[in-house]
Amino acid sequence: MPLKIVSIPKSKNLYLRGTVSGQSIFESTGTTDKRVAEEIRRKREAELWHETIYGKRSVITFAEAVTAYLDYHPRSQATQRYLLRLLDHFRTTRLADINQASLLGAYRAVLRDGDKAALSTKKRAIRTPLQAVLEFGAINGWCDRPSFAPIPVKKNPKKFMRPEQVSRLVICAAPHLRPLIVFLASTGCRMSEALDLEWKDVDLRGRRATVWQKQGRERHVDLPPVALEWLESISYRDGFVFRPIITTRYGMEFGKRYHDTGRQYGGQIKTGWAGACKRAGLPGRIREWVPKGSKTPKQVYVPEFTPHMLRHTWATWHYCVYRDLLKLKADGDWSDTDIVADYTKLMPDAYREEIVRWWAHGPRVVKNQ
Repeated sequence: MPLKIVSIPKSKNLYLRGTVSGQSIFESTGTTDKRVAEEIRRKREAELWHETIYGKRSVITFAEAVTAYLDYHPRSQATQRYLLRLLDHFRTTRLADINQASLLGAYRAVLRDGDKAALSTKKRAIRTPLQAVLEFGAINGWCDRPSFAPIPVKKNPKKFMRPEQVSRLVICAAPHLRPLIVFLASTGCRMSEALDLEWKDVDLRGRRATVWQKQGRERHVDLPPVALEWLESISYRDGFVFRPIITTRYGMEFGKRYHDTGRQYGGQIKTGWAGACKRAGLPGRIREWVPKGSKTPKQVYVPEFTPHMLRHTWATWHYCVYRDLLKLKADGDWSDTDIVADYTKLMPDAYREEIVRWWAHGPRVVKNQ
């Protein structure tokens, strides 16, 4: 029975109902206009017959693939943001039709600077998310595996801090940020793992915390003495471990939790982090610009280090102390040893004893929560 346009009592929109090649269809057209609904009916019926003859890979669009990709398991806010921009560009383009020329077109259409955008921007904002969707489509038989020309992005050196720099940073940070900084530097946890940590997943007696990946995968983190000491200094024992300070009509108090702003590399504590880095005398620069609609320049201090670099710092310290690549990979939860190999020759051996002392005692500062 071919598709027909029907109405149902509980919806203003018109629906498609019928059977095409043995497949029962009952779908909303998303419109109340009969003329538009008829166009949708003809197009949908043609798609179904085409799919019957040539298979699903001939009709799956980029929009459908993105929907399935996001439904498969949770993705980060940044990934969702990149995919939304690609979705605006590709939309109903067949997944099987996307190729190298399509990638170059996406650079020009999506990126603010088009072809002149930095190679790292092209890779991060366009190439990587697009390839991920196409890889997912290939696994499902909707297209061939993507074959894009490589992007020769220059690899930046890993930045890390020495123990005395981290100590100065902790001392100069706001009191509510100090336990978080110590926790990151002594465990190597990712910022998202730390900010999602709840007290119910912290075992102070067993000296262990259970952190969760965005994909819902758990991992167990052993707490060194300094992390344990600073966690014990926190006054509350319910809800999220690390919380922001907020202003209310009653004064300053702890908020419920840090929220994912979609920023990468510690954007949730951007202001407090920059202030601590500046007061600690860590390297940085002054960024100056004139806001839109204003004639007065505005300045802001931009630190060279980001909160994410505490993970780099922990990794360099770890290898300096243990000299064990496989242990570093396992303790830091990296996917392969090629990633952690970058940390093997960064921290000189002369710092080994200082690192061991830092993980045991940390910075000497009053823990005034």
